[in-house]
Amino acid sequence: MNETMICAVGNVATQPVYRELATGASVRFRLAATARYLDREKNEWTDGHTNFFTVWANRQLATNVSGSINVGDPVVVHGRLKVRSEGREGQPAWTSADIDAVAIGHDLARGTSAFRRTQRTENTVAGSSAQPEPAWETPPVETADRQEAVAVT
Repeated sequence: MNETMICAVGNVATQPVYRELATGASVRFRLAATARYLDREKNEWTDGHTNFFTVWANRQLATNVSGSINVGDPVVVHGRLKVRSEGREGQPAWTSADIDAVAIGHDLARGTSAFRRTQRTENTVAGSSAQPEPAWETPPVETADRQEAVAVT
């Protein structure tokens, strides 16, 4: 399946809105991405056009974003671009650009951030069992029947 994956760098424009849905956690916020260019006549950096995106994050990413991102934070968002156009009777048509986020993080080119790993419980992964993960590096213990079968052949 072809999807348009983008990486947008900008500032969080609205406070993230967190919701707990039947399908899991969801959060959305607006991202403002402003192009900057060097105006050679004035010899200074100037703001260009600002693009606004609605960023959607789900499940564990949504939970982590709600506790990490605030208005004004410089962020990098990686995800699927979805552009929609819609018009209603008597109203002008509008276009919306949404990003279904795969990864979101602070832009470390403009500041520092302290990473904290979240604690996951066994029940957070769908279909996970309570059995521990096998030790793949340790060879399996052979039973007496298997040892006899190997010795006979």
